[in-house]
Amino acid sequence: MAIRVLLADDHSIVRDGIKYLLEEEKDIKIIGEASNGQEALEFINNNELDVLIIDVRMPKMNGIEAVGVLNEKPNTVKSIVLSMHDSEEYILKSIEAGASGYLLKDTDKKEFIKAIHTVYKGDKYFSGDISNIIVANLLKKSTETKTPATETATPSNFGLTKKEKQILPLILSGKTNAEISEILQNSKRTIETHRFNMMKKMNVKNLIELSAKAAELQLN
Repeated sequence: MAIRVLLADDHSIVRDGIKYLLEEEKDIKIIGEASNGQEALEFINNNELDVLIIDVRMPKMNGIEAVGVLNEKPNTVKSIVLSMHDSEEYILKSIEAGASGYLLKDTDKKEFIKAIHTVYKGDKYFSGDISNIIVANLLKKSTETKTPATETATPSNFGLTKKEKQILPLILSGKTNAEISEILQNSKRTIETHRFNMMKKMNVKNLIELSAKAAELQLN
């Protein structure tokens, strides 16, 4: 069964571009379009849907507001927010609203398709640069809110090595071990070992748990 996708963007040329990008994918089907957040929510109320791809800035109701409303109701629709900007404010507000992914509009076809499949399976997807912004914000919050007592009681960085700290944002961005090995110029087996050790130290079993646990990290 193909992944059913709704495109929401107030520019028809953008929707046409995404449809062209995905038209050859047999396991992804565009079943509807919307020009604002209200139209997107109305469509979802009346149709079976798997993934919503929605622009940040739209009239009547923007993408972040629509994702927030959507996640207040029981449903299985996953949302990917689309934007021209890697704005920290937009990214963090999208995550707070409940978005499963955040993509820039200049994302290439391969990454776009990978993002759709990733969020459809229930995982999160953020590109490398966006993932770095998320991790940096989580680290900042952790540092600002810690007290002397928690600083003593909580092991700093879960004992992660320098290499594991490099790998963490790449994992959070949804990159595979092979892709990470190419970026960091290490063997795939080395990355697999670091990944296993990191998840063991942080006591997590999957990417969702890892994303949540990353919020507990503290800077050395």
